Amino acid sequence: MNRKMVFYMLGQILKLEAGIMLLPLICSLFYRELNIVIAFLITMALALFLGFALTLLNKPQNKTFFAKEGFVIVALSWIVISAVGALPFVISGEIPNYIDAFFETVSGFTTTGSSILTDVEAMSRGLLFWRSETHWVGGMGVLVLIVAILPTDSGRTMHILRAEMPGHSAGKLTPKLRTMTKILYFIYTGFTLLEIILLLCGGMPLFDAIVNSFGTAGTGGFGIKGDSIGSYNAFCQWVITIFMLIFGINFNIYYLVLCGRIRSIFKSEELWTYLAIFLLSSTVVVFNILKTVENLGDAIRLSAFQVSSIMTTTGFATTDFNLWPNFSKGILLMLMFFGACAGSTAGGFKISRVVLLFKKIVASVRQMIHPRAISTINFEGKTVENDTVNGVLVYLAVYCFCFVIILLLLLLEPFDLETNISAAAACFNNIGPGLSLVGPAANFSIYSSFSKIVLSFAMLLGRLEIFPLLVLFSPSVWIKRRAKA
Repeated sequence: MNRKMVFYMLGQILKLEAGIMLLPLICSLFYRELNIVIAFLITMALALFLGFALTLLNKPQNKTFFAKEGFVIVALSWIVISAVGALPFVISGEIPNYIDAFFETVSGFTTTGSSILTDVEAMSRGLLFWRSETHWVGGMGVLVLIVAILPTDSGRTMHILRAEMPGHSAGKLTPKLRTMTKILYFIYTGFTLLEIILLLCGGMPLFDAIVNSFGTAGTGGFGIKGDSIGSYNAFCQWVITIFMLIFGINFNIYYLVLCGRIRSIFKSEELWTYLAIFLLSSTVVVFNILKTVENLGDAIRLSAFQVSSIMTTTGFATTDFNLWPNFSKGILLMLMFFGACAGSTAGGFKISRVVLLFKKIVASVRQMIHPRAISTINFEGKTVENDTVNGVLVYLAVYCFCFVIILLLLLLEPFDLETNISAAAACFNNIGPGLSLVGPAANFSIYSSFSKIVLSFAMLLGRLEIFPLLVLFSPSVWIKRRAKA
């Protein structure tokens, strides 16, 4: 284990965090929120002090690191940036309990959107901005940003990128990692700015347009109003619906389109499956809720928004879907697990894995019927290797195991099964709201401190796709092996 390199990267992360706090600091100055300004200045000073201390004391002579170090760097970075990012909430007194503040910050950086706040509209503008900015930074990945702005070695930082980016296709764009990440951020920033402009055209105030676009881009879903997006007009709701779908698409597609390879859109099984699931689910929900709304237009708008929000794991809401018929709520619960595309800013199991699992089932059944036949699995015009399919099966097994453990720990709470199951699913899949007592009109403040810690790590497990945290807490990673005599 190259420990100096691990701590050196943690120092860089802390310096980056101090830098990204400049925008909410400026926001607080603009709205003359003196106590929030002081909270940010104290946190920034602490982050810079720790950051420079770690980088100066741990400047590595050997900058080589492998997959093991990559997993550890990613896992520790997300824990540290959340732990420090919670301090402005505590220092300002707006979330005085540190565990609550940690839950809120983890929810922000992991783009989950679950909240413990009972009155979000009472919060200061500076901290509302900070909550939403954590979505935007966490959407593409904290360390992806480091790779984009700092001189790095592509061969080494690939281990970081693969450990942090959602899905299993992080290495398919280009071997020049720094160039790739700059292109990704160019696309990401461009879509964010376009959404801000469209929301402004729809009459949304500038502050609201910025923070809601941050939440959409990161597929996070922190709202700044008690009814999330419900009080905005239909135009703004449709803009957010479309952009949630856009940010749920694999960014490889956008990169390939920029390179002029437009045909790749038509060859993408994952993309068309994603869109098909969205359209089918939205249509079914429309007919199921039609009797509970005023007209067909409202039913289409509400259904499209909520299906898009849950499927892309954004978590915004325009209505209390907790009041919808059980069939519609069942569809939304299913979509919590599906998630959106690999390589997007969304969480969940990912559509590409769902497709591969379905094809594996079909191939296995065909093999039973024709034992001597050679059965192969093709995905997006290429034959999928057995190692890839086995990797998906292993991930499914670990995914189910982790979900069961999280759920069992939550069942220690005196809440109904629907609340605990949906809370576990919402946090583990980085959705945001659940059902029943943690529905879109409620929050997670009902849970004990122990459960909030469990749910915080569930959010981290879901965002980092489990393995970085498992590697971090594996004793064999940290214990030095003695050389054989």
